Amino acid sequence: MAISLEQIRADFPILQNGAVYLDSGATSLTPTPVVEAVTKYYTDYNANIHRGLYDWSVEATEGYEGAHKTLAAFVNAEHVEEMIFTAGTTSALNVIASMTTANMQPGEEIVTTLLEHHSNFVPWQKAAEAKGLVFKTINVQEDGCLDLEDAKQKITSKTRVVAFTAVSNALGVLTPIKELCALAHENGAIAVVDGAQHIPHFKVDVQDMGCDFYAFSGHKMYGPTGTGGFYARREHLLNMEPVVFGGDMISEVTIQASTWNELPWKFEAGTPHIAGGIGLGVAADYMTSVGLETIEQHEQDMTAYALEVFGTLDGVEVYGPTDPLKRIGVVSFGIGGMHPHDVAELLNRKHIAVRAGHHCAMPLMDHLAIPGTTRASFGIYTSKDDIDALAEAVEYTKSIFTV
Repeated sequence: MAISLEQIRADFPILQNGAVYLDSGATSLTPTPVVEAVTKYYTDYNANIHRGLYDWSVEATEGYEGAHKTLAAFVNAEHVEEMIFTAGTTSALNVIASMTTANMQPGEEIVTTLLEHHSNFVPWQKAAEAKGLVFKTINVQEDGCLDLEDAKQKITSKTRVVAFTAVSNALGVLTPIKELCALAHENGAIAVVDGAQHIPHFKVDVQDMGCDFYAFSGHKMYGPTGTGGFYARREHLLNMEPVVFGGDMISEVTIQASTWNELPWKFEAGTPHIAGGIGLGVAADYMTSVGLETIEQHEQDMTAYALEVFGTLDGVEVYGPTDPLKRIGVVSFGIGGMHPHDVAELLNRKHIAVRAGHHCAMPLMDHLAIPGTTRASFGIYTSKDDIDALAEAVEYTKSIFTV
């Protein structure tokens, strides 16, 4: 079923201001139902959770816990308590890195890739430095796709963690999730998936992937900023110690010792972003109502069209594979010798909103021997007219610099 763009775009009133928004990879826009859910919390039942017996607190608790159930179902977790809320992917990956490396020994290995966002690179790198661990990165092929043969060489019996992105935020390249998870498990390692750029575009099934952890952000999937979390297999959560301590994650505290709350609250210390969590649940419901397969097909169509259009632009290099089935709706490109920031500023003059720079993926940019790229990224509201407007603005940009 095709997306009704007119109906979808009506849910995002900000699009009526005339801008062509092509920066959904950084932050997706927020539909009216999510905005209304967040507002309703603050106007109708603004209370803390798990603490009060009065009506507002009960409603807030039910809404927040209900959002956990919604997100657990959204990623097909086996158990509701396998869904932990955090402030987003960065927070989730830092927590996961701290917990999973706590008992690692010097000489044991962490393997990640050159495609990673810094949030799935630096925490592992710093853990390796602190504990004397071996830190490895899997290479990429010439077209930007992950080198699976190199992965087979890098992942060994000494590897304890394989952490990788499901989709490159810089290039839009898909990685072989199931194969990497299987490789990790064959070598006795756990598989940690950065799903920030994956969850907005595909139907997620963590059980089918075979991953141990899957991190995501709400603001990438049409939810509020400062929301997100991670899925983790129940046996890991039961056996791991939390790394953030405070209220609500405690069962009992005495002078001698403390014991932890039941899952998932064991890993959610303090007062959370209650309104945001509720809004995140509504965002997941919104995507489900549109249809996850429908969203995937729409973005594949937009990706194929964008690659076709950009293939006609002289002097423009698109990074990543040319096959639209190997990538999501991200067109990361360069124009001649122009700096990406100059390109983005000139596109802004034509009311085209894109991202420019290294996209928090500096190891990848160093590998490509470029300072960065200009990146257009799509969402469920992106149209062929948006892509045509981008191409026209690129031609304008080229004319300014006579490329």
